[in-house]
Amino acid sequence: MFHSPRSQSLIFGVVLAVCIFLVDTISSLHFAVASLYVAAILIGVHNLECAGILFSGISCVALTALSYLLTHGFTFVGAAPLRLFVSFVSIAITTALVIKNRSASQNLAELNRERENLARFFSPKIVEQLVRIDVPHSAACRENAAVLFADVVEFTAYSSGKAPDEVIAFLRELLNLLGEAVFFHEGSIDKFLGDGLMAVFGPPHASNEDATNAALCAMRIRDRVSQWNAQRVNNPDKAIRVAVGIHWGEVVQGDIGTDQQLEFTVVGDTVNIASRVEAYCRALNATVLVTAEFIESLIAEGRVDVANAFTSEGRHMLRGCKDPVHLYSLQAG
Repeated sequence: MFHSPRSQSLIFGVVLAVCIFLVDTISSLHFAVASLYVAAILIGVHNLECAGILFSGISCVALTALSYLLTHGFTFVGAAPLRLFVSFVSIAITTALVIKNRSASQNLAELNRERENLARFFSPKIVEQLVRIDVPHSAACRENAAVLFADVVEFTAYSSGKAPDEVIAFLRELLNLLGEAVFFHEGSIDKFLGDGLMAVFGPPHASNEDATNAALCAMRIRDRVSQWNAQRVNNPDKAIRVAVGIHWGEVVQGDIGTDQQLEFTVVGDTVNIASRVEAYCRALNATVLVTAEFIESLIAEGRVDVANAFTSEGRHMLRGCKDPVHLYSLQAG
């Protein structure tokens, strides 16, 4: 029968405690070894929860007291009572230290899990900011942001006839490419959308370069897709086209979902318009489309050079929008 390292440590600790009890009770050392119960605590319970560690400490105290009663009865004379007291203190201190260490380890593990979870959606710089603050970043508020949607054009036709493993491998590589571009320019992934994603530049911590970062991210996606296709020039059916749409405006950020599962996200008209802009890339045969509001935010950030990389496409009626939207395009590089 095989035992886990945790079970082996516990069994060894119990055996050690019993051996100490027998030596302490039968031998003539008179509690000179009673303090060794700390070894049983350290070895046997370091993988247990705090309640288990406390129970082990109390058990060692009980064994020490029982050994004293079997050896000396209720007589408290000589050095034995002092050794008994020293044993109690040693066990108590050790138990407290093990519990403290266990709690610290659990807190560190929880912090690492939180960091890993945040790293799925936020850039490393933002992750470091989030784990250092005490105020929850999920508090609902309104904030200006650049919202970016990226999606594979005609993904259904691209994946048709391919094996499931091949489709999943493609999506993983694609989303890794898109996610890398978002994180490289200090953006956050709001959610993955099958063959694309929604990214936000601003929340949870706004900067003076959010629009600039979104524009540079779009350019990076364009360039990375061009490299992707260049590497597959001898295999045309592996070439892809990714459409990117960006809008700038006010969003509402916060946690939404159920008590069992919450996710940090942004919602509002800005998100809806950004999605419509991305979808309209097909109509204009554009790689990247952005709105006039986004261009104005680039200029406000002092990046006229970036704004000039976009060409006006005039006003267009987008699905779900009451008024025409002025669009600007960034063609394939």
